Amino acid sequence: MQHKNKTVVKSMDILNLFLAHDKLNLNEMVELSGIPKTSVHRMLGSLEDMGFLTKDAEGRYSLGLLFLQFGQLVADRLDIRQVALPVMKALRDEIGEAVNLIVRDGQESIYIEKLDAKHPVRLYTKIGRRSPLYAGACSRIILAHLSDQEREEYLNEIELKPIALGTITDREMLRKTLDESKASGYSVSQSELENYTSSVAAPIFDHTGKILGGLSVAGPDVRFNEERLPLLIEKVRKAANEISAKFGWKS
Repeated sequence: MQHKNKTVVKSMDILNLFLAHDKLNLNEMVELSGIPKTSVHRMLGSLEDMGFLTKDAEGRYSLGLLFLQFGQLVADRLDIRQVALPVMKALRDEIGEAVNLIVRDGQESIYIEKLDAKHPVRLYTKIGRRSPLYAGACSRIILAHLSDQEREEYLNEIELKPIALGTITDREMLRKTLDESKASGYSVSQSELENYTSSVAAPIFDHTGKILGGLSVAGPDVRFNEERLPLLIEKVRKAANEISAKFGWKS
């Protein structure tokens, strides 16, 4: 690291100014960076030529569209399973319950990663399992964070069939539950996909705030009692936020 190119380092110092400022002129960059004016002027010309910066009619600079292209490439190439797995392992080790990663696939959700509980009595799921978006905490947290139009289209089209004892089949009750989940940032289900099971889920977002998927912990309902539920909610939300942050999301 002793052989850093000084020009590259100074150019990065200039670009880093735009993390906190939308637009800057030459004098403002000189003042903020402490770099001599002649050096800043020379670097600005190169950065503009390469597409890293763009200049408006008033001589104020902003980040160029090249950053948008790079940013989209980074977002597209991030594998949510790869990003989420270390966080999922830490969550499973901390609370001992099964941890699931779920994404939307049309009108269903699909389990794309899971870690089993450490308890001898456990809830078994498998990668590739599907469930309707209206049933189960993790599916519903995804549905809750779709756009209003997407959500209503889904609710108007889908037939709400009972799957287990606690499946919500009343449309207005489901709408109310979705609103509550979106407002609170988590969802809880009890016996919705399987009898005598419970789940707590939180949303995962990308850098634009779009829902990417859901993270949940699940197990027998006897381990998801009122005394323990607040802790599980806190831990799941924290883990989901940590994954979201890796995709550039800021709360």
